[in-house]
Amino acid sequence: MSSTPLPGIGVRYDLTTREHRRLSVVARRDGGRILNAYHRDDPDECALSVKLTSGEAEALIDALMPSHHSPNLLSTTDLGLVAERVELSSTSYWNGRLLGETRMRTETGVSIVAVLRRSGAVPSPGPEFRLAGGDVLIVIGTREGAEAAASILGRE
Repeated sequence: MSSTPLPGIGVRYDLTTREHRRLSVVARRDGGRILNAYHRDDPDECALSVKLTSGEAEALIDALMPSHHSPNLLSTTDLGLVAERVELSSTSYWNGRLLGETRMRTETGVSIVAVLRRSGAVPSPGPEFRLAGGDVLIVIGTREGAEAAASILGRE
């Protein structure tokens, strides 16, 4: 599985199955998804493209992984919240700066609940945490707040 940020759109996830079939999912910022399947003999030619609303995508997840729900996990969508991954580019203005300098919670209302790095996950990073290009920040907040956070973090 690989992922490719699509600025202003979301993230594309690509998977090649054991049978050498290529699939991709575009996870849009608005919560919708686009599922694509490609021809086996021409992996660049799309054989099927299905647009899904966020509700339809959740139903598909339930069908694929019915045991993924745990009573101990919080379903943020029921509360009007979203959880997003926002990747910090190496050319970002924030590369090498402290997380607190972003004023993320004050400016957007979102919380950064974790930062994923090659060296591992950093849960609950504090304001003194130094950001680095390639970091993937996990933000939780409203849809509007998450979009504002992505915009701030995308500043070069």
